[in-house]
Amino acid sequence: MKKKLLITGASGFLGYHLIEAALSQEYEVYAGIRKLSSTGHLDKARVTIVELDMSDPDNIQAVLALHGIQYIIHAAGLTRAKSESVFNFSNATLTRNLAIAAAAARIKKFVFISSLAALGPSATSGPVKEDDIPQPLTWYGKSKLLAESYLRAIPNLPFIVLRPTAVYGPREKDLLLLVKSVITGIEVYIGKREQQLSFVYVKDVANVAVKCLESSMNAEFYNLSDGNVYNRYAFADAAKKALRKKTIRMQFPLGIIKKVAVGMDRLYSRSNKTPVLNADRVKELTAGNWACSIGRIEQNEGFKPLYNLETGMAETIAWYKENKWI
Repeated sequence: MKKKLLITGASGFLGYHLIEAALSQEYEVYAGIRKLSSTGHLDKARVTIVELDMSDPDNIQAVLALHGIQYIIHAAGLTRAKSESVFNFSNATLTRNLAIAAAAARIKKFVFISSLAALGPSATSGPVKEDDIPQPLTWYGKSKLLAESYLRAIPNLPFIVLRPTAVYGPREKDLLLLVKSVITGIEVYIGKREQQLSFVYVKDVANVAVKCLESSMNAEFYNLSDGNVYNRYAFADAAKKALRKKTIRMQFPLGIIKKVAVGMDRLYSRSNKTPVLNADRVKELTAGNWACSIGRIEQNEGFKPLYNLETGMAETIAWYKENKWI
């Protein structure tokens, strides 16, 4: 009998790849989605679509019981919102609701997709480590850290938290904007500060998340990247190589970008949408050191990234072209 796995956020970028990884490992996958979510890209012959209202504990318990769910990967959440309270509700309160129901249902493992943003950038010249004192810069990071604290407090919950750094790959839309910028022949940077950055390819994230479902570890927290440290130009350089493009680098003073971000916040104040660039996001984009250590997950879970930025970007660009995203 196949093991029954619920994946939340299944209609999203990471959710799609989690489904693919889980199916390859012979899980019976239940794709948890919100009402009205787009599911046209999901293979409905291979997964069971489940509408899940995580604001309703009774609904969660009913779904888990109805389908006999044994494992959960919780990847649903917001990366953009207009207020800290909205971030906290979507990323922390709803996570707690799901986790409480999971503990009551005695699921075997709850894997939570958090973010390196929950820890914030390194305060030293070294990489971010799991036991560093958290110093999140943004509402998003703070909401993920709050969710982690909720999980710690739930009795009898067998959980693992993954904190991926910047995730990229096929179907990702935010970093796609940078790729499109490269296509136009322009690279845009904020200020001149040197940075240490890290990235992780979406398939590596999905594969290790599924592997952690069978982990013997409990209440463990893992940083996640491809294990390399990159400078601020590396992402564009990898895109240029894959696209065979040349570009001009344009650097805008931080002060000007901050004013633009504040202006964008005001412009979108009455809109349901949130701008890609806002005052909160600028803090994250301009931090000096986002390098992170992955020694713990390598040792405990045998994690071996299959992609670096160059190979991951080449595959991503090929997918964008094939699917006419660029």
